[in-house]
Amino acid sequence: MRALIQRVKRASVSVSGEAVGRIENGILLLLGFVKEDTESDVERLLNKALHYRVFPDADQHMNLSLLDVGGALLIVSQFTLVADTKKGTRPSFSSAAYPYTARRLYESFVERAGEQCETASGVFGADMQVSLVNDGPVTFMLES
Repeated sequence: MRALIQRVKRASVSVSGEAVGRIENGILLLLGFVKEDTESDVERLLNKALHYRVFPDADQHMNLSLLDVGGALLIVSQFTLVADTKKGTRPSFSSAAYPYTARRLYESFVERAGEQCETASGVFGADMQVSLVNDGPVTFMLES
């Protein structure tokens, strides 16, 4: 499981021109699954994302987490994060989780996140348009 997290001032995701998720001050989390991922990976990566210290403290050091600052989380599924790009000029998605498995894990991730912080999400498998104002910019790749 891979998550690309971006600290944002605001972010939104739309499907067919209609906003389906929107946050202010928080993290945009793009999420991809591999075949080996399980519910324990969901728990581990969510815990890491919620506690990852990417927000500035009073001294402007990245010492505070999303939970520390009371920020929001926007979760968007993105299977291209798990592409193998080592060879050639065309990505391989052979390690990506099958859609029915990825959907189940994605929905679990979103549900568990919603129990811990303000959470919005995209629509699994949809063609989405994501808008954001990256804060910093601050961007990290997390893996389970």
